[in-house]
Amino acid sequence: MKKDIVIIGAGPGGIFSSYELIKLNPGLNITVLEAGNPLNKRKCPIDGKKIKSCINCKPCSIMNGFGGAGAFSDGKYNITNQFGGTLYEYIGKQQAIELMHYVDGINLAYGGEGTKLYSTANTSIKTLCLQNNLHLLDASVRHLGTDINYIVLDNLYNELKDKIDFRFNSPAVKVEKADGLFRITTGKGEVFEAEKCIISAGRSGSSWMESVCQDLNIPTKSNRVDIGVRVELPALLFSHLTDELYESKIVYRTEKYGDLVRTFCMNPRGAVVSENTNGIVTVNGHSYEDPALQTENTNFALLVAKHFSEPFKDSNGYGESIARLSNMLGGGIIIQRFGDLVSGHRSTAARISESFTVPTLAATPGDLSLVMPKRILDGIIEMIYALDKIAPGTASGDTLLYGVEVKFYNMEVTLSENLETNHKGLFVIGDCSGITHSLSHASASGVYVARYISKNPDK
Repeated sequence: MKKDIVIIGAGPGGIFSSYELIKLNPGLNITVLEAGNPLNKRKCPIDGKKIKSCINCKPCSIMNGFGGAGAFSDGKYNITNQFGGTLYEYIGKQQAIELMHYVDGINLAYGGEGTKLYSTANTSIKTLCLQNNLHLLDASVRHLGTDINYIVLDNLYNELKDKIDFRFNSPAVKVEKADGLFRITTGKGEVFEAEKCIISAGRSGSSWMESVCQDLNIPTKSNRVDIGVRVELPALLFSHLTDELYESKIVYRTEKYGDLVRTFCMNPRGAVVSENTNGIVTVNGHSYEDPALQTENTNFALLVAKHFSEPFKDSNGYGESIARLSNMLGGGIIIQRFGDLVSGHRSTAARISESFTVPTLAATPGDLSLVMPKRILDGIIEMIYALDKIAPGTASGDTLLYGVEVKFYNMEVTLSENLETNHKGLFVIGDCSGITHSLSHASASGVYVARYISKNPDK
């Protein structure tokens, strides 16, 4: 089937490249190939009663489908160049910020109106952090919430579905180049050909992206993996931070090793959830805009970034091995009280039930020191004590730690300033490129490539 453009992946990058392309070129014949389901059919079977843990659905509805892995996230769009990726290194800092604001405007127009834009500008919390050897990163944060994020995605799909050919449950399995065209074969045996192809396979498509790069001789370089835990504690302890900033990205350099530990994906009055990446169960967090869906707890990740040097190249494999060990010992996610961890005790069901912090995710009580590398766990413990200085109570014995949380990154694909590979017409955007790590950056990269293609139809 001959198309003008084939887009692989209907996550943020794929959605916003589709949106912008069809807006600028209404007559384009575009097909979007997506491994998962339409948004309304994305259902995780875990109900806490009959099905209490991951049963390894193929494909995983949390990670795949329209909206990508971010569809059921807490819907935070961080407008900043300080974290979330290195898109600005390709397109410039000003243009990157402008595109993120453009994406924010679209989200507001399609159901996000009325949601709040938080900012770290002129906050006294930055001073408080600096006084305690912590560093608050600058950002504006639009919080849609998991509920409003779903509405925005649903409205965007309804806008696009009659203008673009969406093929669900159609994973791309092979990308080839022949006779000046890109030939994409799906798991259903369908074959699509196009002069231009945009790959936006997301974080869950990182392993597949590596195979594409190998097949097409696209240069890559080693990236990193982030390993850590998800912290859950009473929302009141962090309310002075979350009420003003909502999402606070705080970085700490450990005294023992000099490693950087950072907070990530803060969910005020949210819930801890599990997710499946290529058969590996890891932990994450959600939050909601609707007060009726909120909890008494706040959760956030504490992550340590590990960069590897030659000869080791498989950073994702390293993270996967740690997550698999957690799955082996806990049958999925392990939960441990902070007090038990520092005293060298394994948490038990009885200890968890006696905790004043009530867990929002059913997980297996255990001992994270049997799973996490000592250097990483030491850094996390240091960070918790550091956070206790700006949010007293963080280092309480009843603070809950869930493991393992792993953020996988694709090998960084070598791209031009137009996010184009060494094959003219083949673009790589979003998290599978290794250069974006957030909803806002992935979305902005999609808009950028769409505009470039529209301005340069013959290149």
